[in-house]
Amino acid sequence: MKDAVDGKWEKRWHPLREEWVVYSAHRNNRPWQGAGLIKPKDSQPYDSTCYLCPGNSRVHGSTNPDYKDVFIFENDHPVVSMQAPEVGSSDADALYKKERALGIAKVVCYDPRHNITLSQMKLEKVAKVFFAFQEEMIAFEKNPAIKSVLIFENKGEAVGVSNSHPHCQIYATDFSFKLVEQQIRVAEHYQTAYHTNIFEDIIAHEKKDGRRVIAENEHAIAFVPFFARYAYEVMIFSKKSHSSLITLSSKELYDLTSVFHQVVRRMDMNFQMDFPYVMSMMQAPVDGNPYPDFRMHLWLQPPYRQPGLIKYLAGPEIGAGNFMADTMPEDKAAELLKVNLNDYALER
Repeated sequence: MKDAVDGKWEKRWHPLREEWVVYSAHRNNRPWQGAGLIKPKDSQPYDSTCYLCPGNSRVHGSTNPDYKDVFIFENDHPVVSMQAPEVGSSDADALYKKERALGIAKVVCYDPRHNITLSQMKLEKVAKVFFAFQEEMIAFEKNPAIKSVLIFENKGEAVGVSNSHPHCQIYATDFSFKLVEQQIRVAEHYQTAYHTNIFEDIIAHEKKDGRRVIAENEHAIAFVPFFARYAYEVMIFSKKSHSSLITLSSKELYDLTSVFHQVVRRMDMNFQMDFPYVMSMMQAPVDGNPYPDFRMHLWLQPPYRQPGLIKYLAGPEIGAGNFMADTMPEDKAAELLKVNLNDYALER
């Protein structure tokens, strides 16, 4: 049995989450009788029933303009809002607290076409999306009511997206997001203990090893991290230190977009399908405080470990808080690296 599991059965420390990830890739071929492949539905460039398509009405009666590129509007069903209702004070109760859910929730439509994704769009159009993200961040930084901003995309039915029109969401809130807070704290502790930046060290380790780097250019790099929890998890960094999108130069932001574009194209081509994922832009709070040890990055966490086989969170993950992974990061990076991007036709 030893020969069959050598290099496939181990645990690795996740330095940003401060937890062990257990890898048992020898179990990946065990019998499976669970859910099958979620097949994408056929769609056309325009859907008259879609509330995100140009010219269509949304739920509260607003009509979308005949937009040609990026279209951004405040969510009609916001999680947070500056008009959130007042709630009773809980200041006297240290355990059961509650407050108004203040913030701004926006929807970002990438493209007027209903049946396209960022991976299928030309790089120049994807860059327009990322530059729009930067403009939103600049505006949020100037808003004293906003403390933190999460830009995220839920792509695909497998992650529960409610509308297949190419879009993402922005949550700008009056509180900081937990995982960002954790990474800031971890980075500060690491700097104190080792007198170096944890993100720079992670990037340096990945470049030195090389096996997990799947895209790189002058200003950005993407890799399946050594401590990946999901099979095709990818982190994307600007090579220079930035705490948010706000301070990236035009060239840096374009290169970051280019690396992202290569990654999502590789994901689609690897299994010849629209590969689902959750993409989060991890950025420092915009509360006026400096965060010199934090590095903004994109975090892509796709649910599939192979077509039709989702990484379901169960006992160890939900019940105990530690991931049990059925694949090795090096193997998944190697799969993505085999993809020939020249075989991918953009904009069907």
